[in-house]
Amino acid sequence: MDNEAEVDATGEGYTVVARRYRPKSFGELIGQDHISQALNRAISSGRVGHAYLFTGARGVGKTSTARIFAKALNIPEGSSEEHATEIAQAIDTGEDIDVIEIDGASNRGIEEIRQLRANVNVRPSRSVYKIYIIDEVHMLTNQAFNALLKTLEEPPPHVKFIFCTTDPDKIPITVLSRCQRFDFAPVQLEAIQGRLKEISECEGYQADDEALALLARRAAGSMRDSQSLLEQVMSFSVDRITVDQVHDLLGTADESRLQAFAEVLMQADRLKAIQLVDEAVRAGADAGQLAEQLLGYLRDLMAVAVGGGADLLKLANPVSHGKLKEMAEAWGLHTVLAAVQILDESLVRMRSSISAVTLLEVALVQICELEQIASIPDLLERLQSGQLAKPAPQKKKAEVVGLAESFQTGAKADTPAKPVATAPQVNSPTLSEPAASPVGTHPSATPTTTVPERQLKPLKSTPQADPAGGETAPAASSTTPPSGPVPSNSPAQAKMQEAAPQAPSAPTSPRPRTPSSAGGDSHALQQWKQGMAAIDGMLCDFACMAEEVEALDSGNWKVTFPAGGTQAKEYCEQPDKKSELQKALQQHLGRSISVVFHVRPGQPVRKTAVVSKTAQRQQRMREISNDPYVKRLCEVLDGEIVRVDPPKETQAGNRNGSANVGSGATNT
Repeated sequence: MDNEAEVDATGEGYTVVARRYRPKSFGELIGQDHISQALNRAISSGRVGHAYLFTGARGVGKTSTARIFAKALNIPEGSSEEHATEIAQAIDTGEDIDVIEIDGASNRGIEEIRQLRANVNVRPSRSVYKIYIIDEVHMLTNQAFNALLKTLEEPPPHVKFIFCTTDPDKIPITVLSRCQRFDFAPVQLEAIQGRLKEISECEGYQADDEALALLARRAAGSMRDSQSLLEQVMSFSVDRITVDQVHDLLGTADESRLQAFAEVLMQADRLKAIQLVDEAVRAGADAGQLAEQLLGYLRDLMAVAVGGGADLLKLANPVSHGKLKEMAEAWGLHTVLAAVQILDESLVRMRSSISAVTLLEVALVQICELEQIASIPDLLERLQSGQLAKPAPQKKKAEVVGLAESFQTGAKADTPAKPVATAPQVNSPTLSEPAASPVGTHPSATPTTTVPERQLKPLKSTPQADPAGGETAPAASSTTPPSGPVPSNSPAQAKMQEAAPQAPSAPTSPRPRTPSSAGGDSHALQQWKQGMAAIDGMLCDFACMAEEVEALDSGNWKVTFPAGGTQAKEYCEQPDKKSELQKALQQHLGRSISVVFHVRPGQPVRKTAVVSKTAQRQQRMREISNDPYVKRLCEVLDGEIVRVDPPKETQAGNRNGSANVGSGATNT
């Protein structure tokens, strides 16, 4: 190794780091201990197969393992050390005549495979086996694979095949079934960092641990990529490799800058986010790399938000786990997930855009606006339910008895009636004892007995938003008489005269309401059926059989089916069906709702069967198809019925399209 390094220093015949430090034995293979152990045991036990398939990402050691395995097979026992060394060196350099390496990307045709089949029967010259190593084997054509099948299934005893690929899904199943498959996992971060430290020391460089960790994270599990990055940094440095040098060379941002981005996004400071992007780009950071780093940092935030420890962090330093936990608690898991989705979609667009910086700025501004965007569905829902209506004034009261008195005495239009007994305020949940009210002073007025408020019949009410923005309170209905004087000959006077004698009657308790963010049970049922409109088929039919929906809280609804609806309940409770229902409800409401199903006790009530829209269309299609005139028309024109439109209303008001084919439009 030292001699090779000296030769490399002259600049003649330079070999890159990834090739010079390629593992040459199973002991030097890093991150694939399970494969090394399996192959060693196969050799020691004599259970060596005739075909092997090594799969995995780039740079994880597939080809290196194939060469090591070939050396282990082709060095006979009892051979001299000089002979074994000669064979090993020839295999390492790819020059051994008994170990043939083939590039599947450039030798992918059937002619190359035919030549391989012709040379298979030739015995090895000096080794035990003739070994074919085909790299990127998935690039072979289907004809080449078919030509190789028979030889691959029953090769001569002196031939072994080793296939390497990064995309095993493109290999025919007939080939896969004839091979022993070994999946190479990505190399762990710690293993890559340790190997980079060894290489940098051998090359005479002092490297900071944080700089090597950054290179290892950037390699994403590929040992070859990490060594290529290390060599790139070595050519940029003199004697020491620092974090700043790595950031400057790779165009990435340090963790403090990523943390600053996260804090700005959490504070929803749009201007500061754009300024940080401008500062990073001016400092040499690439917009795409910066977006990928932010995505990785948000991923670490998500891992901490769900309770993950420092061992789950991939981009952030484990020392900053406490800071990440504080940010995750302040920001919230759902907001972090939404930010990850926005950033990921922006990354896809940035790869094909000429203005990646602008797209990154747009993505960050969208993340800052997440709180306002999330509140839009709630505002729309409140608007639909009437909770955003203008509240009634607090000081208005229904002057029931005073108005009745003025109606009976024919008070003048410009003389307001004096209240005698007042009804409770419309926003008061309970009836209180009335205060003393003055008697009317009009000359023609007659004394009226004050009626206690607890004996007054409660007024009909409709949901009305409370002025404080809290729970809804009943407001006076449209049948409540006006607070001002009404002429004696108006229809309202006759109504009030009929209503006045009924005042002392027994009170009727108002129907209790369940507080709900959806605006009440009736509104929840309406929202449920509107959400189910997006579903078709039997699931929609069963879901629409619900006769009551109760909002237990902001995120849980109780759906009740009528008596005898056990089948509908069991069908909707299936995990996949329930997930589909909740997804449709979430798309309609803009928020996640969890539902539970119940069946009302009692005997079932006979109801008309619910027919889905699909069944109606199919029935309509069958009726039209059986019509003799339509049949004859299709035969003459050699056509077929494609679509049946709903029938139009005729002058006689007949809407039944099956009785008259001409009333509906039939497309052929």
